[in-house]
Amino acid sequence: MDGLLGSGVGGMSRIRIADEHTAHEATYGLWERDPRLSARRVLLRSQKVVVAVAVIALGVALVLAPVGTIIAILGVSSVVFLASTAFKFWVSLRGARYDLVDHIAPAELDALQDDELPIYTVLVPVFREANIVHRLVTNLGALDYPSEKLEVLILVEEEDDETRDAIEASGTPDYMTVVVVPKGVPQTKPRACNVGLAMCTGEFVVIYDAEDAPDPLQLKKAYLAFRRAGERTAVVQAQLNYFNARENLLTRMFTLEYSYWFDYMLPGLDVDTLPIPLGGTSNHFRTSMLQELGGWDPFNVTEDADLGIRAGALGYRVGIVDSVTWEEANTSIPNFVRQRSRWIKGYMQTSLVHARSPRRLIRELGWRRFWGFALLIGGTPLTFLGVLPFTVITFVTWMTPVDVLDQYFPPAVLAVCLLNFLLGNGLIIYLNMMGPFKRGAFWLVPWALVNPLYWILHSIAAYKGLWQLIVRPHYWEKTEHGLSAQEGPEPSPVGKAV
Repeated sequence: MDGLLGSGVGGMSRIRIADEHTAHEATYGLWERDPRLSARRVLLRSQKVVVAVAVIALGVALVLAPVGTIIAILGVSSVVFLASTAFKFWVSLRGARYDLVDHIAPAELDALQDDELPIYTVLVPVFREANIVHRLVTNLGALDYPSEKLEVLILVEEEDDETRDAIEASGTPDYMTVVVVPKGVPQTKPRACNVGLAMCTGEFVVIYDAEDAPDPLQLKKAYLAFRRAGERTAVVQAQLNYFNARENLLTRMFTLEYSYWFDYMLPGLDVDTLPIPLGGTSNHFRTSMLQELGGWDPFNVTEDADLGIRAGALGYRVGIVDSVTWEEANTSIPNFVRQRSRWIKGYMQTSLVHARSPRRLIRELGWRRFWGFALLIGGTPLTFLGVLPFTVITFVTWMTPVDVLDQYFPPAVLAVCLLNFLLGNGLIIYLNMMGPFKRGAFWLVPWALVNPLYWILHSIAAYKGLWQLIVRPHYWEKTEHGLSAQEGPEPSPVGKAV
């Protein structure tokens, strides 16, 4: 059934329940149209054969020539680690030379008339978020957009009565509707978003997470950015940052990372027209193009990165708009590992999906963009997997007498490993130091020196993600929100009252 069960401010919330057809299409639509683009199957038969042959060959080599094989593994791993890190460094330096953010002048915003604005749909997938529902409703209510042109769909899982009850108790305005996502497998954010996409009526659609506090003017800025962008611009990405950056060491590292990613990495990818893995929130889409792309892959746990690659393969562009969405940085290490293991697992999924047809991918992207995809999407999880072993090897070699090491490893190999460790970490520390400059957060710069420890956490998360890829590939590990001692950024005076 798909219908309205109630409406009104301060009374019963507007509720729509997705029907079985919508739920089926949200789950299996992409798979049924093009199975090779879906992560429902982790490995195709041909990929399983390649993996099996590689594992057998590695096992035989370790038995016949253990030292030589280990040396070869170290050499190849060093090249991959350094190539991926150097690629990010090069792209970020390219991004530092340009300001590709689509700046919107206040006069342009003031000139907008309500009757010329299109219908805008806001999708907010939530699951077990009752503790921050009040914050969610307040933040969405602050959006400066005419209510008669605004459609907010809060996507709630069928079993999540607690969150649904909290929304009803919060007294949502008429333009906010609770959409009940029917129970099904996989139970993921992209599946819920596909349900919302099937029900939305907006010319443009944006995704926000439950804890997000977007710039109240963001929808208008995105609309203007689309209006003056080329017809091939399918997505406009707003910038993300954290309101609780000063809370602890982990939140500082999060902020450093996001600052360099959105201020340097994304512009660098854009200027060289390389595939851009989208962020999971504050992506503004032309609804028609998003539907043409087939929506999100519900079996991919980083549906945003996958969608960015698919958009690039069709020749669509991604723009960047000067509007910030404030998020809550993880304050807890276990919560961080849960979140990052899912992200890294998703990068592995995306790499495996798009590596199924290398010729097709090269034909669609071209060689230069193909290598950009390989080094960023494929190289990132490989880099994180290499951090722990390289760290252990580095400390072991420092503590082992030179004459003992020389019996097993040529000095040249150890020198390359040491260079890789020092240069790779040095490049990433430098990148993180660059991050705060455009935002004026210079107090964050010294904290970049702690990045090697931050990467060890990533490495732990990467091994967890790899294990889950094998045993639970489609499991969406929940990230807890509302753990920060801060409830959000300072409220903006612009916007509507809820």
